Amino acid sequence: GTRIIYDRKFPLECKNSPVARTLPCCLPQIPGVTSLAQSSLVKLGELKEQNESEEAVPDQDQFEMDI
Repeated sequence: GTRIIYDRKFPLECKNSPVARTLPCCLPQIPGVTSLAQSSLVKLGELKEQNESEEAVPDQDQFEMDI
């Protein structure tokens, strides 16, 4: 057989093409491999809720001072 030899520029340009960034149509949903794991999604939701609850609490002084 014959070998096709590409210069470095061609594969680097192909890396950014829309076809290279599109997932195959029949790709199975495997948590943690082809999609985020369910536990990761739960953790992301918990972190968002925690950040929202921290923002809802007004800023309090670090120390109380008796004058």
